[in-house]
Amino acid sequence: MKSLFEGIAYLFEEILFIPFNGMREMELESWTLANTLNWIFMLIAAAAMVYWVKQLKKFDDNNEERKDVTSHTYL
Repeated sequence: MKSLFEGIAYLFEEILFIPFNGMREMELESWTLANTLNWIFMLIAAAAMVYWVKQLKKFDDNNEERKDVTSHTYL
């Protein structure tokens, strides 16, 4: 059982984290290049938020949202 967990640790530390180790070493040379992955994730999140707000606006303009005083039937 111990060898299974050691194998998993080897897989993550020595193989799957190679790109992240490269980014860590690159940080001393160029902060911007080292944080490229973070910037990509932030752009994806911003695009998703803009899409979500546009969808909310579309449903609000079509009066498809129920705007009852109570949110549950038991209230």
